[in-house]
Order: sequence, then structure tokens, then C-alpha cells
Amino acid sequence: MKNIEILRIMSLRGPNIWTYRSTLEAWIDIGELEDFPSNTLPGFNQRLTGWLPSLIEHRCSYGERGGFVQRLQDGTWPGHILEHVTLELQNLAGMPGGFGKARSTSVRGVYKVAVRARHEEVTRAALHAARDLVMAAIEDQPFDVPATIASLRTMVDSRCLGPSTACIVEAADERRIPSFRLTDGNLVQLGHGFRQRRIWTAETDQTSAIAESISSDKDLTKTLLQACGVPVPEGQVVDSPAEAWEAAEDIGLPVVVKPTDANHGRGVFIDLNTREEIETAYTLALEEGSSVIVERFIRGNEHRLLIVGGRLAAAARGEPLSVVADGSSTILQLIESQINSDPRRGELEECPLSLVLLDQEPVVRVELERQGYNGDSIPPAGKQVLIQRNGNVSIDVTDLVHPSVAAAASLAARVVGLDIAGVDLVAEDISRPLEEQRGAIVEVNAGPGLLMHLKPAEGRPRPVGRAIIEHLFAAADNGRIPIVGVSGTHGKTTVSRLIAWQLHLSGNHVGLACGDGLYFAQRQVEKGDCANWESAQRVLINRAVQAAVFENSHDTILSEGLVYDRCQVGVVTNIAANDSLPQYYIGDAEEMVKVTRTQVDVVLPTGVAVLNAADALVADMASLCDGEVIFFGINPALPVIAEQLEKNKRAVFIRNDQIMLATGKNELLLADITTIPLITRSKDSFQTENVLAAVAAAWALDISHDLMRAGIETFEMA
Repeated sequence: MKNIEILRIMSLRGPNIWTYRSTLEAWIDIGELEDFPSNTLPGFNQRLTGWLPSLIEHRCSYGERGGFVQRLQDGTWPGHILEHVTLELQNLAGMPGGFGKARSTSVRGVYKVAVRARHEEVTRAALHAARDLVMAAIEDQPFDVPATIASLRTMVDSRCLGPSTACIVEAADERRIPSFRLTDGNLVQLGHGFRQRRIWTAETDQTSAIAESISSDKDLTKTLLQACGVPVPEGQVVDSPAEAWEAAEDIGLPVVVKPTDANHGRGVFIDLNTREEIETAYTLALEEGSSVIVERFIRGNEHRLLIVGGRLAAAARGEPLSVVADGSSTILQLIESQINSDPRRGELEECPLSLVLLDQEPVVRVELERQGYNGDSIPPAGKQVLIQRNGNVSIDVTDLVHPSVAAAASLAARVVGLDIAGVDLVAEDISRPLEEQRGAIVEVNAGPGLLMHLKPAEGRPRPVGRAIIEHLFAAADNGRIPIVGVSGTHGKTTVSRLIAWQLHLSGNHVGLACGDGLYFAQRQVEKGDCANWESAQRVLINRAVQAAVFENSHDTILSEGLVYDRCQVGVVTNIAANDSLPQYYIGDAEEMVKVTRTQVDVVLPTGVAVLNAADALVADMASLCDGEVIFFGINPALPVIAEQLEKNKRAVFIRNDQIMLATGKNELLLADITTIPLITRSKDSFQTENVLAAVAAAWALDISHDLMRAGIETFEMA
């Protein structure tokens, strides 16, 4: 029986043996399909490409468009096909993947399939759907591709980062600032330890609760702005329809009636001229907020100015929305055909414009009633019917904003106290000062949406995510702290703890996750094996941590991946000649190199790999390092160390029972090994190598020689 059985799925949430990015690795058993490549399955290729014609874009090993389809025609196996179908389903669902690999194992018919996983749950669902689709194509059974994609898209929309948060994270990634989600929502940490910052959509850890409260109270906001000389429309809070009319008479018609604490333009009625309109608007506005305010109506278009860190980052203009009657369609039908049919409109977060839903928008119903219509009315042909006066802010005008208008918006944000603000103002011409046209600022909003600036209906997109990152991080700041990763077969825990001790002595608040437990500032907060992803993340979340040390076993790299994307120092202690992990289809030490090298692959260009010169498999990893390499070894005559010094590079070794730090021909005596408890109390040479590895790491971290000496002479393993 032909079948694809999924044996195991692992979520590799950080750098791993496949790639630097989060990946889903599936082990599959294709059974007798091992004997049936794609070109031997009748009609399979036609059915697969018919269901997913966009597979033509996959370049595959040919490196050109149509490469994967050519592989299908030449004959390829289900593991490879499953990889590409999973990626394509993610693409069609709106979550691009990009990376994918399929590799056979030592067991016939068993393959490892790895695909990029921006969101584990979505990628799992795509993998299972891909398996079902491929089997349906093999068995010539029906498969509902549109329904599958729709289901996956729903998952993407509900589980992945929203567009506002995503654009900030992407901008951080461009700056090589690390990030990870702290919840299933949009709370994201940028950077590590004490250098981290946090965002929640367009709010940051600098956005104060007081400022948020002020911005949600429109009357208080207006009072503060007016006191500071910011132009605002005169108005007053009212408690009844009759009082609303009295206020309108005092202010002068026309007026605006709106809730004092609603958002996104809900319940805002503008250009009201009669008592009936005003009293009706009061009742409807009260349904959207806790109280109602009446304000002077300002002629002009609605504008949204995005202020980030006191600077104008983007500006957009809104325009009234209308339909033109054809003499036979109702207004509801005209709204659907002329407005909601716009592909830029929708209910998904990625849509820059919202659908106009008459049954959910009292403002639109009132606007139609003012013109003598309702949703079922059929206006005469050629008649233009106003549907919505505001709320369609989507035309980029950033380059048109007058400097004085930008300054007024910036002042408004500062008065309220917001580091990021959406400032709403009304003006006939945004390129002229507000006072020349009686323009005014009408609202200051916390947590403003960014989509109108990312996907404007007209004009060019603005890099608002980059503006927020530049506000949070200075030009030279990447949010990183010194991270040391330690991997290898033996000695990892000892080396990790000794490095952490030396960092501690140098004045750092150190987080350590290792086989002995979880430590903060040398205080053990959890016992047992904490050399895992979850414990390591706890270190990076901790705002007190100034430096971090992580032990990374082969098992952790294979099953979870590394918690960090790059590190300052990567240490590989050794690879035992008999090392293997058959439970992961890793059969010998040669294959183990592919696992251990992950630690070397992530060393920063400004960082250092610390490698065992006496272990040929480890020493050969030097060529994989983007940064510098320091070799360590007991014997200075080792060929690797000799060659290193010949190149005027660094090495750590023992000469005459003394630890030497050498750069080329220059040697520095660090300590006598008889003063180091870890060495004197052990008869095994591997403890000497552990000390040398830790010393080399401390040297790479620019810890002073005196502190390095003190560290190794005072360190005790509990």
C-alpha cells in the first residue's frame, strides 16, 4: 500500500543544522513509494501542478523558474515533493516560507523534511495538508485546494503577527536586532537582556499608561492641547440630546458630535446643521463611548500624521466616499459593486481599507438619511450619493506636510506624552499652516495603526517600521548582550560554569543555562538539566542580564535549535570518536560534526570561535567561522597551534605547567596550573582542556588577565 506516514515533527525555534531561521523538521516514512518516483505515477504530475500551478515558480536545484516542475518530470520522491507543497501552501496562505530541504536517512524509505516555519502551528497544519494533497494526487482522489488554503489563511490571520507589529520586527531584522514573541499576540521583545526593548503593535515600553489614558479622553486631550497653544476645535462635553443642541447653538453650526473615548472614527458625525441631526447623532455616539462631545465643524479633509519620537514619520489624507447610481441598483448593491469590490478593502488586518457594512455603521445610515435615502433606495441614474465623509484615510501626503503642521502634530504628541502617536487633524490643504485655514488637531491616538502608511491607496509606502526602530535603538545599538555558547561531547557544563564565573567577576550580571541548572548572578534558581531552549529564553528575557552563557548539547541543537541567532563567542570542547545519536539518525562522529558546527556557524563577524586544536574534527571547523578563531590545547607543538601562531593569531596552551596566552610569537604567562583547583584535584587531562577552553573564551570576551587568573584560581564545582 502506497502511503506517506509522518513519524515525528520537531519545532526548531532557532538556528539549527538546516538554517539560521526557525524550522519545522518532519520525519516521514514513504514505504513502498521509495520504488515509485514521480515520473512513474500515472497522472500524478499533471494533477499536482493542476492543483498548484504556482509550483512553476519554484526554482529548486536547477536554479531557475520551473526547476521543481522539471524535477517532477525527471522523477523525484515524496519527501522532496512534500517539502515543496508545504512551502507553496504557506505561500498561498500569506506566510512565505522560502527555505526547504529533504534528505534521506540511513533507513530505507525514511526521510527528514525541513521547511521554514515563521509560525509553528501554521506550518504544522500546512505540512499535514500537504501530505493529504500529495496522497490525493497519487491516488487520483479529489482534493479541495481552495478550502485548504482558506483554512490556512484564517490561521495566518489569527496567529501570525499583525502587519503593524510585523513591519517593526522586519525593520529590526534589517538592523540585525534579534527578536522573539513573548505571547501568542503582538507583544514582541527586541534585543536581549538589559538591552532589550518591547513593542506591542505601535506601542513601546516607553508608551506610558498615563499618556494612553489622556489620549483616550478626548476632552482632556483637547484641554491640554489648547493650554499649550495647539489649534483645536472649540467644544464641550454634553449629557443629553437637548444639551447637545444647546452646545451646538453656542459653538455655531455646523458641528461635529462624537464619543469622548471611542477609536477608529466610530460614532463620529460631522457637518451637522439641524437639531434633529444633532440629537440623533448624540444618541448614536453615546452607544460607542461613555460620554459625548460637541465640537466646531472644521472644513477640509481628515489627515493622520504619524509621529515617532517627536518626528513626523508619515502622513495620510482621507477623502469622502461616494457611489454613482445607475438607476437600477439599490444603494446597498452600489456599495458592494463600487466600494467593497475594491481589493484593498476587507476584514483582514492586511487590508488597508475597511469594508463599508451598512448594518454595522450608524454614521453611514445617518448620512444616507440626510440625503433622503436608505440602503434599499434606488437613486436616479448619474446621481452621486455620499456614503461616508471620514474614515478613509489612505492617500499618502507625507511629502506635502508643511513644517509648521508637522511641528504642531509633534507638539501635540509631546503634550499628551506619547512617544508614538497618530495625530488626526482636519485641513483643506496640508501644505499650508493650520492658522491660515482654520485647521485644527481633533484627536491624538495611542497605538496608531500603521497599515495606511505601509499600503496606501495612493502614493508610496513609508518605512514606518524603520522609524520606530530608529526611535528605540541608536544607530550603533543592536540590542545584543555578550552571549557565549558552549557545545561538544564532554566538558560543556564545566566550561560553561567557569566562563560564567569569570564574567561574574568582571562585574556582569550573568545568566547561565547549563546541565547543572539555571543561574542568575551565580544564584541557582532551578536545579537539574537546564541546557534547553526554554531555560535559555528565560535568560534572554531577564532585563537584569548583562551577559549570557549557554550550554548546548547535540540533543538540544537537533530537537530545539539554539535560542539565539548569533553569539559573541562559540566554544566547541571536543567530539568523541565514538559519538553518535542513532535516535536522530546520526550514526558517527563525522555526522556529528554537522550538528556541532551549528555553534560555530552563528558566531558574529566581530566574535570568536574557541576550538580544540587537539581534536581534528573540531579544529577543521575554523573555516566555518565568520569571526576570529582562538585554538586551545595542552601541547603547544600541536600542528594546528603551530600554524595558528605562524599566522600571528591567538592560541592558549600549557608550557612548563603554565597557562600561556600567545599571539604569534608574543606569549603571556597567565597562571601556574598548580594554583588551579579544577586541575590539581583531577587526574584527567580533560579538566585541563576545560580550563583552557574557558580561558580562551574569557580572552575573547576581553576580560582582564588579572580577573581571568582570579577566576580560574577561585572556581569550585559544587
